[in-house]
Amino acid sequence: MCGIIGYIGSERVVPILMEGLSRLEYRGYDSAGIATLQDGELFRLRQVGKVRDLACALQDDDSDATIGIGHTRWATHGAPTRENAHPHLDCSGDIALIHNGIIENYLVLRDELLEAGHTFRSQTDTEVLAHLIEHYFDGDLLAAVTAAVRRAEGAFALAVLCSRTPDRLVAARRGSPLVVGHSSTGHFIASDIPALLGKANSVVFLADDELAELTRDTVRFIDCDGVELHPPSHRVSADQVSIQKGGYRHFMLKEIHEQDRSIGETVREKMCHEGEDVTQSPFFSVCKRIAPFNHIYLIACGTAYHASLTAEYMWERILNMPIQSMIASEFRMRAAHLSEKSLVIAVSQSGETIDTLMALRRAKSAGAQVIALVNNEQSTIDREADVSVYTHAGIEIGVAATKTFTAQIAALGLLGLHLGLDHLSQADIQAEFGRLALLPGRINESLQKEDDIRTIAEGLHHARDVLFLARGELYPIALEGALKLKEISYIHAEGYPAGEMKHGPIALIDEKTPVVFLLSRGIAFEKVLSNMEEVRARNGQIIAVTDAPDDPAVKRLANAIIPVPNVEGISRPILFTIPLQLLAYHAAVWRGTDVDQPRNLAKTVTVE
Repeated sequence: MCGIIGYIGSERVVPILMEGLSRLEYRGYDSAGIATLQDGELFRLRQVGKVRDLACALQDDDSDATIGIGHTRWATHGAPTRENAHPHLDCSGDIALIHNGIIENYLVLRDELLEAGHTFRSQTDTEVLAHLIEHYFDGDLLAAVTAAVRRAEGAFALAVLCSRTPDRLVAARRGSPLVVGHSSTGHFIASDIPALLGKANSVVFLADDELAELTRDTVRFIDCDGVELHPPSHRVSADQVSIQKGGYRHFMLKEIHEQDRSIGETVREKMCHEGEDVTQSPFFSVCKRIAPFNHIYLIACGTAYHASLTAEYMWERILNMPIQSMIASEFRMRAAHLSEKSLVIAVSQSGETIDTLMALRRAKSAGAQVIALVNNEQSTIDREADVSVYTHAGIEIGVAATKTFTAQIAALGLLGLHLGLDHLSQADIQAEFGRLALLPGRINESLQKEDDIRTIAEGLHHARDVLFLARGELYPIALEGALKLKEISYIHAEGYPAGEMKHGPIALIDEKTPVVFLLSRGIAFEKVLSNMEEVRARNGQIIAVTDAPDDPAVKRLANAIIPVPNVEGISRPILFTIPLQLLAYHAAVWRGTDVDQPRNLAKTVTVE
């Protein structure tokens, strides 16, 4: 959840740390801090609030330090105060440490260290690590960190510097992502690649229980037993344009408008050319690696769960077997019947979502076959799965997922087609490919309605509660629309199957309650119209998102209509999603919230 950045080299470190932190702020933004070393002296500065608050405190900095670490925090243990902000120090003030994750046995370790005479200044679990490293330190920082990592339980990533060894940084990882970067001017540590774009030429992804010792000239990798490692290096390919707003007011709006490209990139490699047999598509060779199975679980969290639930609706039509979407944290609690005939599909934008990762590991331990559907190649979920499918949505900076969600639906839809080849005709498959080829243009068509949606959002932003109702495969899209609205506008919103309206939600409906209906001519159209009649009878305010905007009943019942293109198949839920993203975005703008960094949220959830 937190963001880590570190550097050792020949350049001034403070600008590097601050630029890296600004790029990692989507991971957490309760507080921020840095620690640097110069002439054997350790300097630390921490600030409550966002990275810009730390930058203000550093505006007169003229330090020539060339080694340092920085951190942006999402609070888990202890309130977001300066005392709880990172970096944390040991008793001597020689060791500075930053950390992402949770030390599960920190209370036991804290008691041991208190008894040994250590003094604690924060409420965090992180500070325990600084004192534990101090306890083991005898001049060799790498050895001390290794000993501390052996004692720590939980998932974490950390970076450490010490004024008594001023020529090196040490990093370690278990369960939380960490990369080591290389450039001609030095070496880097970061939670994620965006922090290193334009800086590092190549990166190494640390695996669990691996450590790295960075000097100005070399990087050494070992495991917790001290065994030397030689992990592979990967080129950094993303460009800096992807982490800039490009003239848009917010990253979220930019990413909504990028969906024509992200969808195009996602589906291109997964389809065959017109007239070719589907078995000639590059994606078919990936699917051939999947062994026979007789039931499917899709596991995910948050927005990715809504994409998985959409896939469940789509796949039921073409796969003759049980299919179940489950929230990953609950999958671990359930008595799922897993075997070597189980196919488990783990869906995660980051590829690091801790609940999804732990559910994946449970499935693998039971002998199930696991497919990863991720946006980040070389992520932990990608590496641990048997087969991986990529969305190619590009870097997404806004905390609220947009383009990665629609890319997940597209990729899952195509995966379902390939898994169900025995149940589909070539004509059906080619028809779906044809619709997907036209989808980027239809997304652009939907985006042209933004001005109208902005006006509708103005009338929505004063609401206390909003309901999103739909049937069939549009029900997960209603869930996603409600989630987007509550995430970034802080309006209470709930998604329900329209058929469930009379079983509770109807009690909320009055003249002050907007109800967003998603209705398509291809999905129980008349039944949804009946639900709209019931809302109208109670003076509810109806917003209709529909592919039948000219239907007389829709025009009579709705206070506002948002038209979408009338398309079947995989394209339909994607095209119904775009207006809901814009509706949430503009409602949040009208309310003046922090759209890209909504309160209490983080982009990558790496703690349980």
